[in-house]
Amino acid sequence: MSVSAFYFDLGSPYAYLTAERIDDVLSEPAIWQPVSLGGLFKANGRSSWALGGADSRQTGIAEVERRARDYGLEAVRWPEPWPTNYLYAMRAATYAFRVGRGREFTIEAFRHAFARGHDLALEENVLQAAARAGLDREAVDGATRDPEIKLALRAATDAAHARGVFGVPTVAVGEEIFWGDDRLRDAATALAAT
Repeated sequence: MSVSAFYFDLGSPYAYLTAERIDDVLSEPAIWQPVSLGGLFKANGRSSWALGGADSRQTGIAEVERRARDYGLEAVRWPEPWPTNYLYAMRAATYAFRVGRGREFTIEAFRHAFARGHDLALEENVLQAAARAGLDREAVDGATRDPEIKLALRAATDAAHARGVFGVPTVAVGEEIFWGDDRLRDAATALAAT
């Protein structure tokens, strides 16, 4: 049996689509790993498709909305503005995993952003998601300023990059890297073969 890992950033709607389905698609639970997509972009000299011009943005948005419908998820409600800075949210996610509420927080935060349309660059929106996931708002807020949490997110991002992760969502199965929501079933096939 091989252990799989799910790399995500809360600013990615494709990672949201993967998070909503991963437990149903993979035969074994994956380890969920928050990473900074901005850090990965910087390391790889890339940028978001959402910043690539009006045509690229509209095509991507339409594709996310189509996939959400196809997967039977709620209609996507886009935060305004989107994308923005998710560093605070990703530090909150890092803390949530440290205290055993990571998956709960991640799903709540993703839904808060892409099913309810709340901008996770705003601390209050992150703290609302944290409270819905059973976390103490003050503890989460304090943790986002903790140098140890900041370092943990940076180290996780660096480790993901070293493993070959260059974007999110990515599911890693052993040495194989499956980037993109549309590769989740390929990852499931690889996991089942181990």
